[in-house]
Order: sequence, then C-alpha cells, then structure tokens
Amino acid sequence: MGIEEQGGQKASPIAPATGKLGVMVVGLGAVATTMIAGVEAIRRGLAKPIGSLTQMGTIRLGKRTDNKSPLIKDFVPLAKLDDVVFTGWDIFEDNVYESAAHAKVLDEKTLEQLKPFLETIKPLPAVFDQYYVKRLNGTHVKTGKNKRDLAEQLRADIQAFKKTVDRVVMIWAASTEIFIEPTAVHQSIEAFEAGLENNDIAIAPSQIYAYAALSEGVPFANGAPNLTVDFPAMVELSKRNAAPICGKDFKTGQTLMKTVLAPALKARLLGVRGWFSTNILGNRDGEVLDDPQSFKTKEESKLGSLDYIFQPELYPDLYKNLYHKIRINYYPPRGDDKEAWDNIDIFGWLGYPMQIKVNFLCRDSILAAPIALDLVLFLDLAKRTPELRSLGIQEWLSFYLKSPQSAPGLYPEHDLFIQSMKLKNTLRHIMGADLITHLGLEYYD
Repeated sequence: MGIEEQGGQKASPIAPATGKLGVMVVGLGAVATTMIAGVEAIRRGLAKPIGSLTQMGTIRLGKRTDNKSPLIKDFVPLAKLDDVVFTGWDIFEDNVYESAAHAKVLDEKTLEQLKPFLETIKPLPAVFDQYYVKRLNGTHVKTGKNKRDLAEQLRADIQAFKKTVDRVVMIWAASTEIFIEPTAVHQSIEAFEAGLENNDIAIAPSQIYAYAALSEGVPFANGAPNLTVDFPAMVELSKRNAAPICGKDFKTGQTLMKTVLAPALKARLLGVRGWFSTNILGNRDGEVLDDPQSFKTKEESKLGSLDYIFQPELYPDLYKNLYHKIRINYYPPRGDDKEAWDNIDIFGWLGYPMQIKVNFLCRDSILAAPIALDLVLFLDLAKRTPELRSLGIQEWLSFYLKSPQSAPGLYPEHDLFIQSMKLKNTLRHIMGADLITHLGLEYYD
C-alpha cells in the first residue's frame, strides 16, 4: 500500500512491513514486561489487545453515509504482532519472566503460561549512573572510559541486533531521571559529541541511548519525562538520519483525565480557580519518584498540559489565576495499582463556584503497555514513510504523551480530541485518503 495522488503529484510509496521488527526496550521493568507478556498472550489468542489503537481502533474514511471504517491495522501497513521481536537492556540481570513476576502486574497463571517464552529474553548490560536515578543501584551495567565509549557500546548492541531482524525501533521504559535543563552541550550534534567525550554532567543515560539509536537510524520513543530527545542536537540527528522521534512520558492515568476534562471545561467556557492532583503509587516508578530531583522531572511534565489547553492569555477571566498543584506519594502496599485524586474548583454563570472530584483507581503498567506498543508500531510506520521519516519530530503521535514535542516556535497540542484527530488525519494523508473536517454541511444540501 502506498500514497496515492496528492495535489497533482505522485507521492513516494510507504515501504511494506515485511520481515521482522526488532524492538529494543530500555528498562525491562513493570511497563516493558507487561507489554512483552501482553503481546505474546495476544499472539497466542489468550487475550485481546485492549487499549491499543493500532490493534483495535478503526478509522472512518469518506462520508458518514459511506459506512466505511476499517481497522487501522488493515488501512495502513503496520508490522504484524507475529513479526515483533523483543530485546533490551536492564540494570538487573533478571530475565523478562523473573522481572514480570517481581513487578506483580500480571497474575501468576498468565505468567506461567508465558514463562517459556519470557525466560528467553535476557537483558543486555545497561548504561546507568546512580547520580541520575538516586533510588536505584544497578548491578548489571556497562563500564567505559567515558560517555562516548558507552554510546559506542550501545551502537554495537544495536548493530548486532540488526543482523537478526529487518528493522529496529527503540523505546525508553526505564526510570525517571533527575531534572535536567538544556545547556550549551545540547545545542548541536558537535557540541553533544564533545560532551560525550568530556563526560558532561548534563548528559544523562537516556540521552546516551537516544544518541546511539538516532546515530544508527533507529526511531526512538521516550516513555519517561526525562530530557532525552527534546533539544536541538537530537532533533538535528533525527532529521539527518531519518530516525523519527516524538514527545515524552506516556499519558496513562491522571494526565489522560486532565486532557479529557480540561477541553470540556474550556469548550463550555467554565472557569477554573484551582486543580489539585495527588497520587499514591508503590512500584519501582513510585520509589524513584520519591526522590525530589526525579519528582521535579515528572512534575514539569504533568504541569504543562493545563496551561496549553486553557490558554490563559486568551481567556484571562477564566484561567489566568488558576492554581495547579501536583503530588506523587510512594506507598509500597499499592504496588502497580496507582490511585489518583483530582479536586477541581470551577466557576460558572455570574461566577458561582462548583467542584468536580475525580478518583481514578488505575493500573499504571496496564495503561502504559498498549501505548508503548502503539508508539513502536507507529514509529516503524513513520520510518517507512518517505514523507514522515525525515521530519524528525512526529507531532501526530502527541496523543500518547504527557509532553508532546513540536517544531521550534510552535506550541504543543494537549487536547486529547484534537490529538486524536491529528493522528487519524495523518494516517489518512499518508494513504492518500480524504481528510475529515467534521464540517458536515454536505449532508444538508
């Protein structure tokens, strides 16, 4: 399948998804093992891919009266789940079965059925530095004379894996690093490579992985809020090597609710005085976020959505003085079952106050796993699409991320419904189908 005539010019066809798609996962913890085990369960017919747009989503084509809504996976040439091969790195030696059993996301019966497969996936030694993740102490780690040496070791891992598969995508499913702001080292590829040589402290492990991936022409997705690909050097490298990137931090629980509720309040022009959000979480992510420096990274990611959605500069009477507070509390008894509370103080006609309370008892990795899968499959699609692969940033994938990435000078779109429309219209566009505006006047002629 390829792109048809667009604007009188023949667009380049999308390369088919033939052969094996290799998925290199950084961090084989709760999210990664839930994704890998889930994919294998689905391949065996033991479960349905619930939560995955690529596997269960449909896309409307043409008019509503055409009744044409194929599955997305039947419309665009996505890799088949049977063709997906997993490998990865971790700071602990546990294989995927052992790690999944430790994470306690999936029940023992499910894991036992998948055990022979999961035991075959053993982690490569990881690039790790406890300076950037205070609460973890890695024992299965690479050593090198400097960060450039570590990056070259990762590139060697990628090159070795490439010999066993046809295409590769990398995804970060590891922990949240300490808060890092861009410095001079992040402004160009040359500055970044010099920083690798000099062990620049502003270059965290996630950046080394991204550099290795993009240098090898491998698309990279970032499931954490770390400063990883969202700076000029990585955007430049992404474009140069046609290795697509997108935003960061999987949009799973509380932020998903915000990007649903906030657009509704704004659409009705209801004011918001305050939005208080708190969470309890007991898995390794919760433990890492108990460190103030790592929490700062997560906080920055979670805080941004409301400002962009509400646009207080356009609606000062409604949102200018909004007080937004976020808390995350490590609570070991809860494990991977996260609980999020939101208290929203709103006001309506003539300024009369009202409140909304949301209590979301969610499962962190169950929500994140299908996001990780979709990003892998869509980034692979972008890599095979001439019109997309050299753009660098794939803004159409903002739907999945707390911190969408956009072109310099362009504000990111956080409204979930606009993000969904952007994603599906991008798929229509690359396949030569008509875009859908939802205007609908033609039905009343």
